[in-house]
Amino acid sequence: MMATVINSLILRGALVSKGAHDLRVMTAIPIDTVAEPYIRLRAVHHLDKGKIVVFGGGIGQPYVTTDYASLQRALEIRADVVLMAKQGTDGVYTDNPNTNPDAKRYKTLSYDEAISKKLKVVDESAYILAKDYNMPMYIFDFNQKDSILDICQGKNIGTFLGKDCETEMY
Repeated sequence: MMATVINSLILRGALVSKGAHDLRVMTAIPIDTVAEPYIRLRAVHHLDKGKIVVFGGGIGQPYVTTDYASLQRALEIRADVVLMAKQGTDGVYTDNPNTNPDAKRYKTLSYDEAISKKLKVVDESAYILAKDYNMPMYIFDFNQKDSILDICQGKNIGTFLGKDCETEMY
């Protein structure tokens, strides 16, 4: 959990250096000297005012993955979509592309299929939470330049997951 707090502070620094204003870091672990405590209504208020909010510390509970915590926070603030940046993969594959050269990347995928095929890029509890609350999700490569901008502009990168998506491969 502490690593995610450190990462959120680094992300704040990077965004501020790129000109971001009105940015808040909120954590599930009280660390008042470096970040605000996470309070759902305060986070929503910041967002309604156009501020950027970076969440750290997961949900403050051990044994809960960052995948699950990011979905939970997205649901709590009523986000439209989760953009899940991953390191070392550019989407969801039929198998591990590092060990299986025949693995194929999904362009779109339903949560039911991801769960039934035990596709591991996101933990199963996060898939289930997203499915239960119909939260769309993009999984993409953290290191790909302009990836978030590309997704927001409708370009096909990564893998889009949704409740009733038809499976489509690249």
